[in-house]
Amino acid sequence: MVEEVPKIVVEPPGPKAKKLLERDSAVISPSYVRFYPLVVDRARGSVIVDVDGNKYVDLNSGLAVMNVGHNHPKVMEAVKKQLERFVHYSNTDFYYDTSVMLAEKLVQIVPGEKRKKVYFGNSGTEAVEASLKLARWYTKRQYIIAFIGGFHGRTFGSLSLTSSKPVQRAGFSPLLPCVIHVPYPNPYRNPFGTKDPEEVSQRCLAYIEDYVFNKFVPPEEVAAIVFEPIQGEGGYVVPPDSFFPGLRKLADQHGILLISDEVQAGMGRTGKWWAIEHFGMVPDIITSAKALGGGFPLGAMISTEEIMSWPGGSHASTFGGNPVSCAASLATISVIEEEGLLERASKLGNEIMKRLKEMMERHPLIGDVRGKGLMIGVELVKNRRSGEPAKKEASEVMLRSWKSGVAMITAGVSSLRIAPPLNIPEEYVWKALDIIEEKIGQVEREKGISN
Repeated sequence: MVEEVPKIVVEPPGPKAKKLLERDSAVISPSYVRFYPLVVDRARGSVIVDVDGNKYVDLNSGLAVMNVGHNHPKVMEAVKKQLERFVHYSNTDFYYDTSVMLAEKLVQIVPGEKRKKVYFGNSGTEAVEASLKLARWYTKRQYIIAFIGGFHGRTFGSLSLTSSKPVQRAGFSPLLPCVIHVPYPNPYRNPFGTKDPEEVSQRCLAYIEDYVFNKFVPPEEVAAIVFEPIQGEGGYVVPPDSFFPGLRKLADQHGILLISDEVQAGMGRTGKWWAIEHFGMVPDIITSAKALGGGFPLGAMISTEEIMSWPGGSHASTFGGNPVSCAASLATISVIEEEGLLERASKLGNEIMKRLKEMMERHPLIGDVRGKGLMIGVELVKNRRSGEPAKKEASEVMLRSWKSGVAMITAGVSSLRIAPPLNIPEEYVWKALDIIEEKIGQVEREKGISN
């Protein structure tokens, strides 16, 4: 029986929500950016219920975390069993089975034939920080290359790579030295003035070789190139198919490691365990978090046994690989396998993309639709010819959709991100898309946007 959602009983934010918002503003750091005043009371599956009783379709999965939905019974049961055993005993100083079992599973599902090992932390930014340390330690080199528009975290090392929004870096310099940013191959919006995917791919690769390596950074001093296989906070940007194989070739020529940041795109979100698998390239290091923990804090860095040969004491985390988080992760992986959610994400994602492209034909506010699996971006523009980002309009569509029962957020400058749980009922998806299209039409009429 599919629940009746969305269902708005009180215009949000309701009276109970407003009271908590006041309390929040008095004690919580203002550095958090809340998309809208949704105050969650409970959640299950793909449905969120706020403190005033409103029910929402969840199209963002708690920021791409709840890939098997909220409070999945198998995940909750695994967590309860582990809670009854023990909650914590530092994995960096002692041993327990759940971290070993999870590491054994991760090395099985990560691409590549070489023997691998796993480092556990608590979050995506910690996984990225660990990957930077490992890359520098292994190569004995100092430079790191990252991509414009990328998001890798907000702690100092990962923030040095992040370049998706200026506010994330403002006031925190100097950051990590020896970090170079280069253009990401975005076929829709790039500095090269072309929309041809193959040309964008080749020009981005040439930029690294011709402008970085041949002008100011000796390639023999570059430890690693860090990338998102699909950019997340930068706008859900999907690169051309040829780019990552080309990047692998370039890196191999110079002995440079490749680090695939799968914090948002991994764990089945795109219809494969890891988004890099869509491009037929095996990275040297993979970072994971968000959906990895099934709603609990967990991060991981996976690399080959050869690379991850650093000595004891070189890196550790007291809470990394927490037994409860590992139990939730193992159950999450099991659910994805048992329920066939990789295949479902791919199939449903294709159907959603088809529907969105049909919407694009009717709505000039939609400039581009892109994605893989259930990681889909809808970029809104004021004018298709100029491609001017419709930032305010995207925020307005998001806000109006929320008030009508669809919990969706934006990415990049003006993109809507569609990232529901992989097992979301189809009925919820089509209802949510109907509401989003209605709100796009309203904004178009009010702003005078037409073909």
